[in-house]
Amino acid sequence: MRREWILVLLALGLAAIAGAVVYLSRPTTLTVAVGPRDGAEAVLMDAYAKALAKNREDIRLNLLTLDDVDDSARALQENRADLAVVRPDVKLPDNGLTLAVLHDEALIIAAPDASDIDTFPDLSKRRLGVLMRHDADLAVISHLLDFYDFVPASGADATNPALAAGRVGIVPLKAAEVKSALEEKRVDAIAVIAAPSSKPAVSVVRAVAAFSPEKKVTLVSVPDSKAIIQRFPELQPMSVAAGTFGGRPTLPEEDIDTLGVSYRLMARGSVNRVAVASVVQHLFEWRPRLAAATPLANQVKAPEYETTVTATSARLPNHPGAVDYFEREQQTFLQRYEDYIYLVAFFGGTLGSCFAWIGQRLARKRRERVDAVLDRLLDILAEVRAAENPAALNAIGCEMDGLVADVVRHARERSIDTRVLSALILAIDAVHAALDDARRALGVTPPMAESTGAARVRTARLLSLNLPAAE
Repeated sequence: MRREWILVLLALGLAAIAGAVVYLSRPTTLTVAVGPRDGAEAVLMDAYAKALAKNREDIRLNLLTLDDVDDSARALQENRADLAVVRPDVKLPDNGLTLAVLHDEALIIAAPDASDIDTFPDLSKRRLGVLMRHDADLAVISHLLDFYDFVPASGADATNPALAAGRVGIVPLKAAEVKSALEEKRVDAIAVIAAPSSKPAVSVVRAVAAFSPEKKVTLVSVPDSKAIIQRFPELQPMSVAAGTFGGRPTLPEEDIDTLGVSYRLMARGSVNRVAVASVVQHLFEWRPRLAAATPLANQVKAPEYETTVTATSARLPNHPGAVDYFEREQQTFLQRYEDYIYLVAFFGGTLGSCFAWIGQRLARKRRERVDAVLDRLLDILAEVRAAENPAALNAIGCEMDGLVADVVRHARERSIDTRVLSALILAIDAVHAALDDARRALGVTPPMAESTGAARVRTARLLSLNLPAAE
């Protein structure tokens, strides 16, 4: 039974090691929330998740598609997702840290050149048409109105050509309504929040150019973008590069300062930094491959920061795992688990010492039983020499039989040290020899003398071989 238990414990140890290896080598599955379902961000995340699975990487993405970008941010904040595509100006989760900027969108305001609208403050008493691509687009315009102390006019007042000073008419428009709003003179300028090179932005600029008598367009700048960021940190300063909308003539003629919003891939701060570093690494390394599914992949970029300290203390802090990748400080296997390896080695040695001590105590307990038999055999040897009648010798012989039977049963259960075994054999032989001598001294013929000698030999063999005694 002792050997069987050792084999069982060994098998359990090997199973535990195999289980640990399987657990540590299995891929980490993260849930990523993205909205809207038919958006370019959802297409990008879906292509990325499929690429990870196809290449059998150590990371897997489980896509959670939702109705809007606001829903994806809520899913991250409510811990229903590990990652999420977030637009900070719509909703910024308090537990979200940036992994990568998927793309930026700038506030582009186009006005006919004859309107004399050059900067955002020039919109006082003017009507601004807003191309509604997302429900949150109006919130960005509202932030700017608050900063410049403008009062928005809506409804029927928004299209009133005679607005009071300090009022700006806000006219929400759909893409199909831009041309008619300009022709009917319901608006003086058109605003859209989109990537400068995207189709919606180009369409707005061309529509305004087509309406302008001289086919000239003015792109309205936001001159106080840095100050606005201090009040509304979820926005970010941006610029529209010269020539973005054409090179003949150059439009704009020079860089235009404006504000913008970003779509970010964020993760909960509690997500393992090693897993996050792997997500960021594959996302950037596979941009050309993902661009085949959606051009949005070409716009993915790292968040801007100067040092590691500023990366984790920025207005929109970055995840430490993402910083590990950007700084080329990703951890190796030993660095990742060095604390656990040290603890296992430390406590493993301690436990090994404890088990060794327990084993020694148990072995000592087992030896104490044999030592007690040896001590009694030595006492019996003295009692045999002092016996004065055959009855006492017979009583000692009966006790000897019991001791021998006890030692044989002990030898059947576990092994006995060779030196102890030799001492037992010598002691038993000495007692038997003393019994024979005492009987002869008393003039008593030892009963079955030959059988007694045979029993001594048999006992010695049983003890030396650790075999069960015959009944």
